[in-house]
Amino acid sequence: MTATALLLVDVINSFFEPGMPNYYPEAASVLAPMHRLLGAARAADAIVVHAAERHREGFDDFEWRKLPRHHLAGARDSAFFADFHPAGPRETVVHKRRFSAFFATDLALFLHEQRIARVVIAGVKTNVCIRATVQDAFAHGFAPVVVREATNSNRPHLAAAALEDIARYMGRVVSLAEAEGMFA
Repeated sequence: MTATALLLVDVINSFFEPGMPNYYPEAASVLAPMHRLLGAARAADAIVVHAAERHREGFDDFEWRKLPRHHLAGARDSAFFADFHPAGPRETVVHKRRFSAFFATDLALFLHEQRIARVVIAGVKTNVCIRATVQDAFAHGFAPVVVREATNSNRPHLAAAALEDIARYMGRVVSLAEAEGMFA
């Protein structure tokens, strides 16, 4: 069996709570599939990584040149949404300052040390943070798997293009049922 970890990307208030800076109604459709993935990973005692964007209050950040200030440490928009927070000894948090959960974090080192070969990836947004994370997972030697029902974007045409690129060049795009089976 391939050692598999679940990586949840940006399951934070900003995308899922109405009125928050990056909220879009379609994001809610990924919540039930992500709950199922989280349940499968926890039942299998698999490693779960909660990757969440966090920026430092009062300090410059290169991202501000392209995007407005957001996801500051301690702010409501950067908090984990509902019950999607680490729970238990097999779950950890990676704070990221760019789109990819791997860029300038110790995620690759951590996963290699745990002998993880495959990373099941879910969260938002498919064409931005998910795609960047998949690309870097592949570059670090992991087999990335994206769960079709557990990711989306407020720009569906870009999400579809990202999934096509992922499947063709970097990893696999699978159904929720297939992904759940990867933790069995």
